Amino acid sequence: MTKTVIVTGGAGYIGSHTVVELYNAGYNPVIIDDFRNSKPWIIDRIESICGGKIPFFNVDCQDELAVKKVVENYTNVHGLIHFAADKAVGESVAKPVQYYQNNVGSLCAILNVMQSCNIENLVFSSSCTVYGEAADPAVTEETPIKEAASPYGDTKITCEKIIQFATKGEGQLKSTLLRYFNPIGAHPSAKIGELPQGVPNNLMPYITQTAKGIREKLTVFGNDYDTPDGTNIRDYIHVVDLAIAHVKALEFLDTAANNSAEPFNLGTGRGSSVLEMIRAFETENNLKLNYVIGPRRAGDVPMIYANPKKAQDVLGWTCKYTVSDAVKHAWNWEQSLGN
Repeated sequence: MTKTVIVTGGAGYIGSHTVVELYNAGYNPVIIDDFRNSKPWIIDRIESICGGKIPFFNVDCQDELAVKKVVENYTNVHGLIHFAADKAVGESVAKPVQYYQNNVGSLCAILNVMQSCNIENLVFSSSCTVYGEAADPAVTEETPIKEAASPYGDTKITCEKIIQFATKGEGQLKSTLLRYFNPIGAHPSAKIGELPQGVPNNLMPYITQTAKGIREKLTVFGNDYDTPDGTNIRDYIHVVDLAIAHVKALEFLDTAANNSAEPFNLGTGRGSSVLEMIRAFETENNLKLNYVIGPRRAGDVPMIYANPKKAQDVLGWTCKYTVSDAVKHAWNWEQSLGN
């Protein structure tokens, strides 16, 4: 019997790729999304890759009754993957109430629905931002959680705490807290990828939009950090590898102990600087980028990357794609979008 998995934010960047990998792994993914960070035509692209229909519902995840109504369409839902959230650090500083209301509020609604509908398995979309500026940049799951530098970061810390308390409460909730590093790239088919609304907040879509001429130039925020080339170092992970990790996390929950909330770092284990990413993009795609060095950006951590050993050992997950693959796939996706 095919296992149904509810995917909130399933039309978003990471969500859409995860829906494809769930389908490939034999699950029946059901998308809940209100398209605030996506477009309805992404559903068609997902179905084109999968070669089959994917049920979707245009619902705001803060609307508990509407979410419950969707879930009640399906018997014996195997699990829920919760992506739906606002995700821009800068915007969260300007609109903190929106971020708490949506990110924390939607999680609470989801948890209530899971309890009332007897859904045990939760895969939660968290972030390496919970670590802040760690003493050792190669962070493990035991690295202390730091006080957040932004409302966005604090919503992720708060959501993790809520899930950890909820797993110890009534019911049989089991969860994984997936702490992402920096997702980049796009599906190799170039049918789905990162689709920023307005000015991109992340490096790779800003690079691709600059290469395409949508943006006049790319600003590198600071070149005076204590790193080999002076620019920030991050752990850039291909979005398809990240998506596959969600399927592995769901499989892990099949045999996990009840009332458990397990954190996992999802990264490559290798850091790349901003300038290295620019050069990789130029080399792999045989073009030159117009970029300038600007002042540091407030709140940026100089260097952070994952120690992914726990995910490798416990989930049996490793990255298959390289940064070179990711920058090629990202550019193919950008070019597919037209002007």
